[in-house]
Amino acid sequence: MIQHTASNVHKEDVLQEHLIECLVSTQGYLRRIGSEKSRGYAGEIHFDKPLAMDRELVVRFLKETQAESWEKLEQHYSGSAEDVLFKQLDKALKDRGLLDVLRQGLKIVPGIPFVFCYFRPASGLEPKRIDEYEANILSVMDEVVYSQRHGNRIDVVLCLNGLPVATIEAKNLLTGTTFRHAEKQYRTDRSPANEPLLTFKRGALVHFAIDEDNVSMTTRLQNGKTRFLPFNRGRNGGAGNPDVEGEHRIAYLYTDGDWGSAIYSRSVLIDIIGQFITLEVSGKNEVMIFPRFQQLDAVRKIMVRARANGAGQNYLVQHSAGSGKSNTIGWLAHHAINLHDVDDAQVFHTAIIVTDRIVLDRQLQSTVSQFEQTQGVVKKIDGTSRQLKDAIAKGARIIVTTIQKFSTDHLKALSGQSKRNFAVIIDEAHSSQSGKAAQSMTDALTREASSSDDIEDLIAEYQQSRGPQSNISFFAFTATPRNVTLERFGVKGPDGLPHPFHLYSMRQAIEEDFILDVLQNYMTYKAYFQLEKTIEDDPELSGRHGQRKVARYANLHATAIGQKVEIIVEHFRRHVLGMLGGQAKAMIVTQSREHALRYYFGVKKYIREQGYGELKALVAFSGDLELDGETYTEADLNDFSETELPGRFNGFKPDGTPYPETYQILIVAEKYQTGFDQPKLCAMYVDRKLAGLQAVQTLSRLNRTRADKDQTFVLDFQNTIEDIQAAFKPFFEATTVEAMSDPNMVYDLEGRLYRFGYLDKEEIERFAQTYFKGPLSGIDRAQLEGLVKHAVARFEADDDEGRQEEFRQLLKSFGRFYSFIAQIMRLQDTSLEKLANYGNWLARLLPNREVPPEIEITDEMLRLQAFKVVEKEAGSASLSAGDTEALKAISEFGAKPYTEDEKKELSEIVRAFNDRHGTDFSEADMIRFEQVNRDIMDEDMTEMLRNNPPDVVYAAFRDAFFQGAIRMFQRDNEMKNIVLTDAEARDKATRHFFNRALREARS
Repeated sequence: MIQHTASNVHKEDVLQEHLIECLVSTQGYLRRIGSEKSRGYAGEIHFDKPLAMDRELVVRFLKETQAESWEKLEQHYSGSAEDVLFKQLDKALKDRGLLDVLRQGLKIVPGIPFVFCYFRPASGLEPKRIDEYEANILSVMDEVVYSQRHGNRIDVVLCLNGLPVATIEAKNLLTGTTFRHAEKQYRTDRSPANEPLLTFKRGALVHFAIDEDNVSMTTRLQNGKTRFLPFNRGRNGGAGNPDVEGEHRIAYLYTDGDWGSAIYSRSVLIDIIGQFITLEVSGKNEVMIFPRFQQLDAVRKIMVRARANGAGQNYLVQHSAGSGKSNTIGWLAHHAINLHDVDDAQVFHTAIIVTDRIVLDRQLQSTVSQFEQTQGVVKKIDGTSRQLKDAIAKGARIIVTTIQKFSTDHLKALSGQSKRNFAVIIDEAHSSQSGKAAQSMTDALTREASSSDDIEDLIAEYQQSRGPQSNISFFAFTATPRNVTLERFGVKGPDGLPHPFHLYSMRQAIEEDFILDVLQNYMTYKAYFQLEKTIEDDPELSGRHGQRKVARYANLHATAIGQKVEIIVEHFRRHVLGMLGGQAKAMIVTQSREHALRYYFGVKKYIREQGYGELKALVAFSGDLELDGETYTEADLNDFSETELPGRFNGFKPDGTPYPETYQILIVAEKYQTGFDQPKLCAMYVDRKLAGLQAVQTLSRLNRTRADKDQTFVLDFQNTIEDIQAAFKPFFEATTVEAMSDPNMVYDLEGRLYRFGYLDKEEIERFAQTYFKGPLSGIDRAQLEGLVKHAVARFEADDDEGRQEEFRQLLKSFGRFYSFIAQIMRLQDTSLEKLANYGNWLARLLPNREVPPEIEITDEMLRLQAFKVVEKEAGSASLSAGDTEALKAISEFGAKPYTEDEKKELSEIVRAFNDRHGTDFSEADMIRFEQVNRDIMDEDMTEMLRNNPPDVVYAAFRDAFFQGAIRMFQRDNEMKNIVLTDAEARDKATRHFFNRALREARS
C-alpha cells in the first residue's frame, strides 16, 4: 500500500522514493548511494563518475562468483589487479558496448575470463547454473551525480552487478509535473556528450520517464532529437494504464501483480537484457531495440500459458500494424525453443516461423537472426523445399520459411515427427492459413506410417490429421483478424466466442502516438463524365461487362488521368513536399497495371510541363505490360531492378550512403500495398475501390511514425469516407465475431450439392478406394479422372447455366468450409473427407464458364465529351472509442440467407406464378433469380442503392433486373415467357429481389 504523509506528498521525489523502497523490500535490490543528496548518505558515495558504475559491487560480484579468475588476476597483476580490470572493462564498454559485455563477458591477458551477468538457465537440471543466476546483484541508487563537468543528477539508476542498465527520471503529478516533463528534462538537460552513463551503447541500456500514471522510454539520448516510446499497459482499450488498487498505475514496474513479475524484477529485467534487447545495424545507423510493454507482455504471457499447458494450444496475437510485430515474433521463437515445463521437460523442440509473403519472409529472416546468440540456431530457408525438409528432419531449432514450401513432394516424404513438439508462429494469419499449404504443413509435422491397410481407417487417419494436433501449437499474429482467423486461433471467452489471446489495438497505438491516425485528413473526390457514342448501338456494350468496360475507358482516358494527376501533384507540392525536411513521400494506388502505367506517364508529363524538376516518380507493377504497341517493365521504366526499388525510393543504399537521385512519388498496382514499411510516406492518393481488410492494409502503409512526422493525407477518388470507416471499425479495437460458425452447415452444403443430380455416391466411394490407398501411379490418376468425368458429363448435359454456376460455387464453398471446420475440431465422418477430395478433382475438371470476348473500346466507338473531378468530402474520418463492429460468422454460401419475411414473400410469389400459369415452379426455381442480382449488382448499382431512397432507384434496378432475367432464362422458355408477358408477376419478383439487393447493399 502507498503511504504518504501530508508533509511529503507534494515533494518532487515522493514517487522515486516509493519506487526504491519497493525494489528494496520486494525485489531484493541493494540500496546504494549516488551522491551527497542520496537518502541515507553517510560520507560514502558508490557511484564512480569517470567509469559510470558502482566499482565496489563489480568487484564484489566477481570475487563472489568467479574466485578462481579473480585469484589469477591478482597473481598475474599483483597490486594493480583492480586497475587493470577496470581499464580493460572501460575499454570494452567503449568498443563493444554494455550489452555485449553483459552477454559475452571479458577476457584479460593471459586469458583470464570474467562474466558480468549470469542469465537464467532454460531448465533447472543444473543447480550450479541456478545458483549463479541467483548470485546476480541488483542495486538501486538515487540522486546520482553522473557528470564530472557539472552537478546534474539522475533521479534513479538501476545497476546489475555494479553496471548501470537503466536510468529513471520520476515526476510527481501532485507537484504539477508529468512524465512529459521528464522527457523534456532528458532532451534539454541530459546531454550525452562525454557522459559515460548517458552515452549510447557504452552507458545505460534504457532511460525511463515516469510519473504515477504513465511510463515512456528511450534507448538513445540525442538531445532535442531524442524519441521516447510509450511503455504503458493500455487502459480500457486505449492509451495509458489501468487503476491498481492501493498502488500507482505504474506499479507493474516495481511490484508483482496480476500482470506477472515486475519489469524491474530479477526474472524480467535480466531476461530482457539476455533475450530481448538487440542492436540493429543498418549501414552506419545503429538502433538499440528495447521491447515495448505489449511485446514483452505478449511473449511472457504466452510462455506462462505454454509452460503450464504444453504443446497443442493455439494463440492469436492481435497487434496493430507498425507495432514491431517482426521483433515480437523473433523474441517469441527464441523463448519457445528454450521453454521447459514444471518437470523440466522441453516444451517445444523446434519453432517454425511461416509466412505466405516472400518479401516479409526475407524481413523476418533478417530480424530473427539478429536475436541469434548461438551460431546455427536459426535456419533461414531461402532455397528449395528440400532444404526445409532437411532442416525439420535434422531437428533445427528455429526455421524461417514461407508457407508455400510445405506443398511439395519433398515434404510429403517427411514422416516420423509426431513425437516432436513444434511452435508454429504464423505471420499475418489470414484465411490462407486454412488452405492446402497450411494442411500440408500440419501433415509434414504429424505424419506417421499407417498401422492399417483398411481404406476406411486410412481415411479416418487423414481426416484426423486435419484437426488440432497435440504436438503443434500455433501462434498467429495479425493486426486484422478475419472471422475464420478468430475461430481457428482465438481463445474462447466467458461468452463462448473466440477472442485474441493478446491485444495491442489500433486505437491504443494511435492514442500512444506510436502509429499515426491515417484517417485524420481524408478527402474524397467524385468523377463525372459524359460520353458520346460515335457508332450505332452495339449490344456488346450493354450489360454488366460492357458497363465496366465503358467506365474503364473513361477512367483510363488521358483527360481523366490528366485532371487527377494535376490534383495529386499540386496537392503534394502544396501540402506534403515540405514535410520531413523535404524528405516526404507519397504513393498513388491504382486499380490495374495499365492505370499505373498511364498515371506514371501522366505524372512525368505534368512535372515536365510545369517545370517541377525537383519531383521524380517511380512505378511498380508485375510482369511485362503492352500499351499502345510498346512493351514495358517496371525495371525498364525505373532504370534499375525491382529489388532495388524500396531502397531507391527511401533514398539510401544498403551501406547508408545516399543515392544521387531522390524520388518522391511511387505509383503502384497491387505491389507495396501490404508489408511495405516506409516511415517517410506522408500521403496516399487512392484511385481504386478498397473494401474491408484491403482498405485497412493499404492505408496503413501511411501510419509509420518519425520524430518529425505528425500527420498524413489521403485523397480518394473512388471511395467514400463512410466506406473507409466501415472497413476500419472491426479492427479499431479488439476484433470480435457476432457468433461462432455452425459446423452443421457442412451437412447443409453436402445435401445441396447432391440435390443437383450431378454427384453419384457410388462413384465417390470408388474414387476414395483408389485415392486414399497410397502414392498414386499414372494409371491411378487416369482411373480417378475417368470416374470424375462421369459427373462432368452430367454437369455439361444440363442446359441451365444458372444451376451450373450455383453448383460450381457451392462445390468451392463446401471445400473451403470443410477444410476450415476440420481444422478447428476433430470430425468423425469419412464421407465428408471423401466428398472433399473428390470435389477438389471435380472443381478442376468442370468446364470453365464461357468468357465473353474482350470488348476493345476505342475513340472510334465512344468520345469523352466532358470529364470533371469534384471535391466531395473533406475532414477527419477518424474513429473514436467504441467505434467498433463485430465480424459476421460464416453463415451463408452462394445467395444471401433468407429472413422469415422474405421466405413468406417468396412462397407467395411462387404460388402466384403457379396459379396464374399452371406451372409447377418451386422456391428453388425462383431462387435462380439470385443469379440475376449477382450479375447486375456492380459497384455503381450497389452505390446507387446504398446512397439513395428506394423509390428513387427502383426504376433503374427494375430495368437492369428485367434485362438480366431475360439473359438468365434464355434457355428456359417457360420462365422467360412469364417474365416477358406477365407484368404483375414480373413486378412481384422484381420487388422481392430489389429488397434483397437493397438489404445486401446496405448491410
